[in-house]
Amino acid sequence: MTTRAKDTLGSTIAAIDGKGYGAYKQVAGSYDFGDHTLHIDYVQGDPFASPSRLRAVFPPEITSLPTNILQPAIRRLAAADFLNRRLHREVRSISRDRGSGKSGAVRILRPGQCILERTSLQIDEAGTVVARFTAGLPAAGRRVLGRQAAEMLLGDIPRALRSVLAPATGELEALRGHALLAEDSAALRDGLEERGLIAFIPAGAVLPRRSGVDDRPLAASQAVAFEAPDGLMVTLEAPNRGQVVGMGVPRGITLIVGGGYHGKSTLLRAIESGIYDHIDGDGRELAVTVPDAVKIRAEDGRAVASVDISNFIIDLPLGEDTAHFSTANASGSTSQAAAIAEALEVGACCLLIDEDTSATNFMIRDARMQALVQDADEPITPFIDRARQLYEELGVSTVIVVGGAGDYFDVADTVIGMRRYLPDDLTSGAKQIAERFRTERAHEGGPWSPLLGRVPDPASIDAQKGRKSVSIKVQTSTRVLFGMQELELSALEQLVEEAQVRAIAQAMVHAAGRWLDGRRTLRAALEGLMEEVRQRGLDTIDSRQPGDYAQFRIHELAAALGRLRTLRVRSAG
Repeated sequence: MTTRAKDTLGSTIAAIDGKGYGAYKQVAGSYDFGDHTLHIDYVQGDPFASPSRLRAVFPPEITSLPTNILQPAIRRLAAADFLNRRLHREVRSISRDRGSGKSGAVRILRPGQCILERTSLQIDEAGTVVARFTAGLPAAGRRVLGRQAAEMLLGDIPRALRSVLAPATGELEALRGHALLAEDSAALRDGLEERGLIAFIPAGAVLPRRSGVDDRPLAASQAVAFEAPDGLMVTLEAPNRGQVVGMGVPRGITLIVGGGYHGKSTLLRAIESGIYDHIDGDGRELAVTVPDAVKIRAEDGRAVASVDISNFIIDLPLGEDTAHFSTANASGSTSQAAAIAEALEVGACCLLIDEDTSATNFMIRDARMQALVQDADEPITPFIDRARQLYEELGVSTVIVVGGAGDYFDVADTVIGMRRYLPDDLTSGAKQIAERFRTERAHEGGPWSPLLGRVPDPASIDAQKGRKSVSIKVQTSTRVLFGMQELELSALEQLVEEAQVRAIAQAMVHAAGRWLDGRRTLRAALEGLMEEVRQRGLDTIDSRQPGDYAQFRIHELAAALGRLRTLRVRSAG
């Protein structure tokens, strides 16, 4: 595409002033602003429609990013995250009402508390910065407001971009600190396996959040800083800040116990979130978890597509095949069994479970209930009888919040007690209690059976709606209209940004017929897709290259596919 002079954009806007809104199509193209190139990639057809998509490219000689910020890759990703945050602040200051509908609205993706790869701002190895954002082109009714458009496109937007990106080192020390923090966090996570750990919480961390809809930390005056108990205290080495002291959560089966409102679920949520790096001031900086840890919960009413839940549930009264279990309306126990099988199918190495969001009959059947309801009448093998097998035979650890099922003491390797928001190592005491107060419950279930692989039918992953071959509308941070189907993802608690949900929905479309080709197993197909994303970036999933996607894991992608009510699969082999 030919790059035109900035003045050409100004003259084009002047020429279409007062004309019908469709005249804005003439401004599409690339323009040289001297220190950067502005690309108007898509022009909206109406002031009330989705805003126009713009892209600004700043070359290395303008951004002036030092080499030690561009390498290694984790620093570069964190630098992009940092600049995205600064640019969001600047763009918000120039976004204002300039006419009808969305006229004058300027938006760039707003980052949350985690440091993620996003398509809104990217930095390549040479130091070129690409910022993607949207702008509502000004109109009165459906008539072009040329003066306001020129003010926005030729004045306010370039000034905002330059204030952050020309050069991108205006806050170099803060930028460097952001990058080094991400590098330290990633290094600690990478070192967990070698130390035999699945998670690490540093001393001094602030784990509570402000509310269920506000992921920022609770005010320091209200929060209790985390302390590492003696029995679980470890020291890890970070490349920049050196030794970091905190609590290590070992591999195996770990219980988090304690009274109500003493911080059990808060600790588990911090472990869930440790799969991501966090920004300075979040409170969970350097709290890290192995990347393949997956939160599991019951989810009444979800769809299940031919999932092998036979290790947990067999001999249903109506004779349903639980090795190929399908339903449009799962119960609590079948949904939790399916979630575990789906997570294992794509490589989960650790399961995170809270009894508050679990099906009780799936988690345990005590001795009295075993005596009353005979084995022949109970199709469920409770999780307590599979947890040890999962670890010893598959190497899959489990962390469980338990408040009322002391029978789990019998299978636990580690017991963390939370009291007044502080942890204690109660492993020895729990073992003594287990020995003193024997439950007399019988172990249930036989050998663990290898899970059957699944091959999705790409034709069943259909986002078509009416004349649109692809229709994806993200309604909330957990709900997507995927073609004609509503896709509910609220049970995927490790998603932290709406941009991840949007990217997952688009990745499903991208994968259908490519990686999900009707021959590959689900795991092979999604691993291929994730490798493609790793090699080429998130842009690979969408040729339009919009600026509203964020990185996601194979686990949430697979889980989203599993909740698609049109999904059809067959067994591999």
